[in-house]
Amino acid sequence: MRFLLFMLLLYPGFALAQQHVVIPEPGGVRLQAVLFLPQHATAPAVVALHGCGGPMARRDDGWARMLASQGHAVLLPNSFTSRGLKPECKQSTHGADAYGPRRDDALAAAAWLQGQKFAPPGGVLLLGWSDGGTTVLASLANPPPGLIRGAVAMYPSCTRTVKNAAWHNAAPLLILIGTADDWTPPKPCQTLAARHKNIRIALYPGAYHDFDVPHDPVHLITGLPYTKYGNHVAHAGENEAARAGARAKVPAFFATLPPA
Repeated sequence: MRFLLFMLLLYPGFALAQQHVVIPEPGGVRLQAVLFLPQHATAPAVVALHGCGGPMARRDDGWARMLASQGHAVLLPNSFTSRGLKPECKQSTHGADAYGPRRDDALAAAAWLQGQKFAPPGGVLLLGWSDGGTTVLASLANPPPGLIRGAVAMYPSCTRTVKNAAWHNAAPLLILIGTADDWTPPKPCQTLAARHKNIRIALYPGAYHDFDVPHDPVHLITGLPYTKYGNHVAHAGENEAARAGARAKVPAFFATLPPA
């Protein structure tokens, strides 16, 4: 591991160290990541996985700071810059596929976190948005024993996973998705949740994709290869009620999880 940058940030009531780290992977990839480390890391560590557009600071960092304020160390790996890739939302094939390189990244990041002295024992938590949420689903299939305590997938694509009858989540899973999501529609996720007893799903009425991105008015995204209606167009943007609900529900869910 190599520390590239260290800075101490002060927030109301707690001190937060932000570190840039590099995690070597067996295939030769040097996974770049940002670690948010609270002064007292008393809660399970979290790997937070970006979407198909890459890291989105106002969403991803906001979640990291909130979780760090509750005692979680949070690691945000960047699957794209680690491979010289650009955003992949408008590509039909991905250089960093959720079920391939991104799963490898998630598990490598989790193993690295679990090996740090500041990480409490009992497994790491996963949190992912959009394609990162899909990566969460992929990572829950046959991870190393004891590595994953639980996971949250926010507006993932469940289509590929629900078609795999052999898929099984090795740890408890919470899915958060909007009823109006026309990019990654909720129905496949509802089917998946109905099939497995240790999956919970929360549906947010009227919410689109990226509903938890602050100060992001609902807008259209064009040129997408896969959408609900097959027209290559989908909505995305903040839903304040859904965002507030998710930011309350995720910590509450994490708090219920026993050690892996």
